[in-house]
Amino acid sequence: MKDQKKTTFRPHAAHSNDPMVRELLDCAIACETCATACLQERDVNIMTRCIELNRECAEICIQAARLLQRDSELLPSFLGICEEACRMCADECRKHDYEHCKQCADACEHCAEACHEHDGSIELK
Repeated sequence: MKDQKKTTFRPHAAHSNDPMVRELLDCAIACETCATACLQERDVNIMTRCIELNRECAEICIQAARLLQRDSELLPSFLGICEEACRMCADECRKHDYEHCKQCADACEHCAEACHEHDGSIELK
């Protein structure tokens, strides 16, 4: 066997995007938690829109975190979509008087603001 170079995985060094990744993942977790709790409510039918938006927002936030970690050139545009999804989810959650919806709305509003602040201004490596 010829000399083969041994490659070692080197994760990205901690960089300035880490707080934004955490923000996105925290929002995704809040959305998934809310969706799961909504499914346990007495009248699930009135929670349908909330559950749909929770799941969509969670998926979009996770994808945004992936793109951020990859330093994707698509990130600035995608953060605009993420902001919109978070605002839609927050608006729907605010219509319901459940604690899980209130917590989700707060997380979504915070994440939407973070996306707005960083949209187009994230310093990529």
